[in-house]
Amino acid sequence: MPRLAVYALIVCVLALAAAVVSFVQGSVPMGVVWVLLTGVSSNMCWYYLKRGRDARRSSTTTG
Repeated sequence: MPRLAVYALIVCVLALAAAVVSFVQGSVPMGVVWVLLTGVSSNMCWYYLKRGRDARRSSTTTG
């Protein structure tokens, strides 16, 4: 798993936990911000996973 994908996954999990805490405490606007950050970091994680997988495929087929 590429390192940047791992970092993005960690940010995603932490942002999700922060969103849950915000909603439980009654801070809906801050919870929405955390949910949006969760979505962005999730997309980054998928992007880096796909980019790493594609790089491995191209290196094995050309080599």
